[in-house]
Amino acid sequence: MSEYGTLADRVHRKSLLDRVKSAEECIPFFKSGMDLGWSGFTPAGYPKAVPIALADHVEKNNLQGQLKFNLFIGASVGAETENRWAELDMIDRRWPYQTGKNIAKGINEGRIRMGDKHLSMFAQDLGYGFYTPKIDIALIEVSEILEDGSLVPTASCGAIGEILMIADKIIVEVNTSMPSFRGMHDCLAPQAPPHREPLLICKAGDRIGRESFACDSDKIIAVVESKFSDKGRAFTAPDDASEAIAAHILDFFSAEVKAGRLPENLLPLQSGVGSIANAVVGGLAKGPFKNLTVYTEVLQDTMLDLFDSGKLDAASSCSLSLSEKEGFPRFMKNWEKYADKITLRPLSISNAPEPIRRLGVIAMNTPIEFDIYAHANSTLVGGTRMINGIGGSGDFLRNGYLKIMHSPSVRPSKTDPLGITCVVPKAPHIDHTEHDLDILVTEQGLADLRGLAPKERAQKIIDKCAHPAYKPILQDYLDLASRECLSKGIGHEPQLFDRCFKMQQNLAANGTMRIKSWDIKVDLCED
Repeated sequence: MSEYGTLADRVHRKSLLDRVKSAEECIPFFKSGMDLGWSGFTPAGYPKAVPIALADHVEKNNLQGQLKFNLFIGASVGAETENRWAELDMIDRRWPYQTGKNIAKGINEGRIRMGDKHLSMFAQDLGYGFYTPKIDIALIEVSEILEDGSLVPTASCGAIGEILMIADKIIVEVNTSMPSFRGMHDCLAPQAPPHREPLLICKAGDRIGRESFACDSDKIIAVVESKFSDKGRAFTAPDDASEAIAAHILDFFSAEVKAGRLPENLLPLQSGVGSIANAVVGGLAKGPFKNLTVYTEVLQDTMLDLFDSGKLDAASSCSLSLSEKEGFPRFMKNWEKYADKITLRPLSISNAPEPIRRLGVIAMNTPIEFDIYAHANSTLVGGTRMINGIGGSGDFLRNGYLKIMHSPSVRPSKTDPLGITCVVPKAPHIDHTEHDLDILVTEQGLADLRGLAPKERAQKIIDKCAHPAYKPILQDYLDLASRECLSKGIGHEPQLFDRCFKMQQNLAANGTMRIKSWDIKVDLCED
């Protein structure tokens, strides 16, 4: 028995106790080629006992590459599950967003077929049957099974509703290593058109669904007790560049309040993951704004700081994306302080365009890079190497009240001590177009692009966001492209396609993006 009770305490539909099995007893249910749907979202609320048992089985019996599955999961889950499965060659297809060195390697080597998608669209399209007509086995982690057979999730909702819609069989992992999350969720699986109803969320804390997901108990083939904790991502502390970016954003918010374009308590905030997001939230905890609300897809450790500051009234999210060693223990220790202020929603609701636009969400996310015309790349390094995926950034950036992307002006490089520029003439892959972004920020400054034409945007981005070492290189490109394109009457958004990627080519050939000339007849760079 754990400190949070027994399996019998959590399973209120007592007939299901006859289906209790160990994780190892579930292994015969799985056949190679099956489509599997997992709960979970950004290392929280994912099944662990059965996936770990399957991985152990494959490793022990040398079945690498012989037992492979298609995974459909709301977003990334713990490294001890999907990343280990990738290492053991257990994944054929994986949708959508994922994390882990082994799974990224498998994707980029062509061994794992991965498809990327805006997360809100993935969830609904999965329910529509666009990816597979049925999920062979759903693996769902829960806090409780209620008397009506419905399922109370743990630390995330993910795509549980849509997975249950099309699941043929279901294995439920009841996690007794943590308290029940009952009462924290707003569970709703939207109906398919033409029967879809409005999402009447008018405030971040509004609830429109139930505390649990409906589930056909006849489909449950096993109830497994889990005592594994979430392996949440480690907290990423802000660095000097992140702190500078946060300061620019907070100054911008103050100016918008003064101009009457934002209320004194701002508007609901969405924040991505990483050191910059942590710095912005940390700055808000120390800043002048009060009675804040959050409408986002992940709550990181610094959101607890914002609660502790007394400045955050309510937070809506898809997941508690807290760190394993600091965030989750802190949350559990102060459960009564945080729980009633947090609403966990399904991915198809937390990231849906309708409430994001209605609430006027302020969206803030970090790309790999952006170009001088405000197109941003969030997914593919060099235009070809997948990192994680687009995640939910596009859901918020296309529909928010203010659409902000923040990035350091340069990123560290093994071959250039200065680093490579995150401001380029043309992004080699575009996830967010110029039409979706309002504000770009680096530690160098903030470029407010609202109401500007393309060439005006380019000049402001170079002036405000580029690193001093790259600013003259980018300025030379803009001037050259403008002269040549305007002289031909094709200069609305000047680009020279025979050289716009010369900085990236130079990085590949010579280890630096600091080229000496844009002349195509001149060598890429000096020694």
